Order: sequence, then C-alpha cells, then structure tokens
Amino acid sequence: MNLIENPSLEELRQMAKGEERTTIYGSASYITRIRSRSAKFTEIIYDKPTQIQQEIIDNVNNYLKDKDVIMLERTMCMNPDYRLACRFYVTKPYARIAYMWGSLLFDPFKSEPDMVVIDVPEWPERKVLVDAKNLKTYVLGTDYTGEIKKAFLRMCMYFAKIKKGRLGLHAGSKIIKVFDNDNILREKGVIFFGLSGTGKTTLTCHDHDLKSPEGVTIRQDDIVLLGRDGSCIGTECNFYIKTEGLEPVNQKVLYKALMSKRAILENVYVAEDGTIDLDNFEYSSNGRAVVFRGDMDSTDDKIDLPNLSILVFITRRDDVVPPIAKLTPLQAAAFFVLGESIETSAGDPTQAGKSKRVVGTNPFIVGSEAEEGNIFYDIIKGLPNLQCFVMNTGHIGGATGEKITVKDSTEIIKQIAKDKMSWTKDPFWGYLVPSNIEGIDYSRFDLKKFYSESEILDLNKKLLKERVEWLNKFPDLNPDIKKVFDEIYKP
Repeated sequence: MNLIENPSLEELRQMAKGEERTTIYGSASYITRIRSRSAKFTEIIYDKPTQIQQEIIDNVNNYLKDKDVIMLERTMCMNPDYRLACRFYVTKPYARIAYMWGSLLFDPFKSEPDMVVIDVPEWPERKVLVDAKNLKTYVLGTDYTGEIKKAFLRMCMYFAKIKKGRLGLHAGSKIIKVFDNDNILREKGVIFFGLSGTGKTTLTCHDHDLKSPEGVTIRQDDIVLLGRDGSCIGTECNFYIKTEGLEPVNQKVLYKALMSKRAILENVYVAEDGTIDLDNFEYSSNGRAVVFRGDMDSTDDKIDLPNLSILVFITRRDDVVPPIAKLTPLQAAAFFVLGESIETSAGDPTQAGKSKRVVGTNPFIVGSEAEEGNIFYDIIKGLPNLQCFVMNTGHIGGATGEKITVKDSTEIIKQIAKDKMSWTKDPFWGYLVPSNIEGIDYSRFDLKKFYSESEILDLNKKLLKERVEWLNKFPDLNPDIKKVFDEIYKP
C-alpha cells in the first residue's frame, strides 16, 4: 500500500475538502453514508478467526496492497501508569474520518502501536471484526466516525481489564466543588453511566449553574477506567457529542463549544449559507460533533479523576422509575448489570424508544458480562465513602406524563453533591427516594397523579419480573447480586 504517514489535522481537513460544507463559524461539517454504529455487524474474535473471518481479513489485506492509505497515530490515556499507542489506517478518500478521530486523542508518544484499527469504508459488506487477542479491529463498509472511536475504546477497556486490573466504564466524569452541610468547600468526584442518547454527556458537561468559588471541572464524557482505589483514568482529550436538541440555555457549555470554528460536525444539518440547525433531522437524529476541550468552559488540562465520591446510573424510561433513587452497593451492582434504558438513535434507530438492557450500559464489553458485574461489585464495596444512585431522564407517568428536564436532573446532582437531600425508603423497591428536593417541586413526579394505586403496583410488579429475569440470565453472576430483589419478588 502507498502509506500517507501521520498527516497533520490541517492536511487531513484539506484532503477531505471536497466533502466539507463549512459552517458560518468556519468549522467543517460532513455527511456520512452510515449514520450509527454497526452493532448487529460486529463480531468478537477471542482466539482464532473462523474460516470466513480469515477470508475477509485476507481479502481486505490484498485489497489495500495497491491503495493510498492514511496512517495516523495517536495516544489514548495520559496516565503515567496507563497509556496506549493507537494506530489507525483508512483509505485516502475517507480522510475526514481520520480528521475527526485524530482530533479526539493526544499526540503520539511511541512508534510501535498497542492497538490497531484498519478501516475500509468502501468495502461492499458491512462488518466489524474485533481481534481481541491482538487488539486489532477491522472496520468495513461503514464511514461513521463513532465506529472508529469505539473500536479503540473497546480494545482499551479490554486491555485495562486483563492487564491492569481496572474496569472500563461507559461513563463520563467530572469534579463538582460545592459547600456541603458543614459549609466546607469540598470536591466530589462524579461519574455518569448511560447509553448514548440518555443524557450522559449532557449531565457530565454541565456547570449546574454554580458560581465561584463553587464550580465544576469536566474530565471525560465517554469512557473511564475504574481502579480499586476509586480513581478513574480518562481516555480521550476532546469530546464526541450528540447534537440532537442541543440548546444554549440548559446546555450552554456544550453549545458554546459546538459553535467554535474548531468543532467538526457529522450528520448535522447545515444550510447552504453555513447556518447550523440542530432541530433539523433530515440527515439523522444521531447528529454528532467533535468539540475541543479548550473550547469548553469548566475544563482543565487533566482527564483523570483522583477519587470517586458519587456514581450515577442514567436510565431513560417513561414509567414508574423515579427521577433519582439512592442505592446500596449491592443494589448498585444489580443496576450495573441491569443497565436499563430505552433504545436511542445512536444505537439501533429502528428500535428507538423500546425498552433495552445492556450490562454496565456498555455495548462494548469484550468477554463475560457477568464477570464485569462481579468485578464492579468487588470494587465499589471496597469504597466506603462512595454514594450510588439511579437517575431517570425520561418521563414519569408514561411518555405523555411529566418530563424530567435537564434542569431537574442537574439540580438533583447539585443537591446530592451538597449533601442536602432528604431520603425515605421506597415501600416497594427498598431503595431510598427523595422526600423533597430543594429548588424542585418534587410533587410533579407523584405517581398517583398518573396512575391508580393498583396500576402503580402492577407496573412495579411487571418491572420487577423483568429485572429478576434479566439477572437470572447470567449464571456466573455473584449470587448476592442475583438475589437483590428476592425479598420483594413473589412469582
């Protein structure tokens, strides 16, 4: 192959100039053929490829022999004890993918790669082959940048688990600095789990309307590596955000960064005059953008989280799940395995809105999902000062019920950080729910406004049955986790 080795980001943008529509801010925007991840077409190879898989790999390698191919090297993670050299190959006509992905990570630190991704977007068959043993991924037949980003992150998490004793989490991280009940200014490390489109990045990249000396410091929006000491190693330099419905009031940090000349847009509607319309989904409701750390308020030059204080599972449901509930470590382990939400356009657009469960809200686990749950429980039960929560960002009382707004969710997180929440035990589930929340009319979410008592009971029983059945799908899961609902489950 004819290698184009490590072109600059400016050179990559120039190579992709023919596909670019320039915004009024001077930023680049592109439209892709494939506009979401290829989960259904992804295959994990743990030992040796099958005959069919090997034939595909051989055919790809032969195809690339006489092609112009861009090779781009970057670094994932900047922790002295854990950083990985990434090498990306992509055929030259798709320079925009290299431009976007290369903008997410750090400059290279060594010449030999730890992880490799080979991308052939023009391949006639859509396929993602993950060679776990060799940390190499073939991405074929898709030109969606998110596929490349996740290919490297998937391998990074797997390597962290088998080599470093850390657990990769599909979670954003931040530090919230607030005055607590004792009027002492404290820093709280926070991580947010969530499937794409549930509000993970929105909540991670929010300032909670805090004023100095209080404030937030955003570290990561996607993947962190949790250690047994409660530290969270970050992975990426910049952010790959979902643009659907992004607006300047409740999401001002992200919105400002998106309107920078350095942002790179993907499948976002940009008019011929360069005007950006975030409410126009002509191309996709899964519009994306790379935004730069330096264009975001409330960031610094660090990506790691020294100590974890607050852990939040984000779900998006339209039923009886409360806006917030406080969990014991064992309940938190169960909710990690439950990983419940609804499907969004970022995953499978054809199933958007339907109930969904993904262990750890992490569709990129390599290896046993039960093992991930067991490791998670082992880690968090050894962190006595950690508080765990499940947060609903959907509706209460059905899809036409009371919307839990971004303002609601960010205020809840702020009050938790300030340690100003009052809790009471939920009579059905046994977890703690708010008795009131300062700054929020919590009566809006009273289930009795939407359902009769018998309907509430029936809906809870239905959800309980689903949760128990899901946990029982994993025979190797810690029995304590599997039995977390036993006291209330009466089939």
